[in-house]
Amino acid sequence: MTLAHWLLFCGVSLVISFTPGPAVLLAISNSMDVGAKRTAWSSLGSSAGIFMVSGLAMVGMGAVLSLSANAFLVMKVAGAMYLIWLGVKRWRSKEALIGDDAGLPPTERRERKNWQLVAQGLGVSLTNPKSILFFSALFPQFVVPDAPLLTQYLLLTTTFAACALISHAFYVALISLVKGHVQAHAKLFNRIVGATFIALGLSLLKARHRMA
Repeated sequence: MTLAHWLLFCGVSLVISFTPGPAVLLAISNSMDVGAKRTAWSSLGSSAGIFMVSGLAMVGMGAVLSLSANAFLVMKVAGAMYLIWLGVKRWRSKEALIGDDAGLPPTERRERKNWQLVAQGLGVSLTNPKSILFFSALFPQFVVPDAPLLTQYLLLTTTFAACALISHAFYVALISLVKGHVQAHAKLFNRIVGATFIALGLSLLKARHRMA
């Protein structure tokens, strides 16, 4: 994998990680519940879940690689189209950046142990039905078929998990600063993220012949 190839993956991972989802909302909720420092435990659990889900996706992709190079190419094209679809969906979304109920769970959650926070983060990652589909669509864009799959799995997954942790830290810091005003610029946020998704998908479609 070239440096440019890896940097492109970093860009995709950061955009995806900064798009609010279950793990981000969990980090926001926990930051209001147990504080920013202890929220790190649930984020670590979420990262562990990322390794498990991406591992399953890699096993399936390895099977595809062993069967057909054409099938692998189809997966890469489908992945680029998936990013474009995500972009269009986010662009048209009217949902707020953060739901009205974020940060308003039962008060007894303040008493949770660190291992319970880790388990919560792990559960969010493992029970997200879109995760395996997402990783199966994303990873083929960047995997070099002739290179060892395990090494690439570790590099890509570690990179993605690090981007996820960065996004959690950002949102926790953001909430601590703006609190009740986080929904003010939801439309602009959706447009920026949507356009970035579409641009990345188109760039992958243009580059797929060089990466194949």
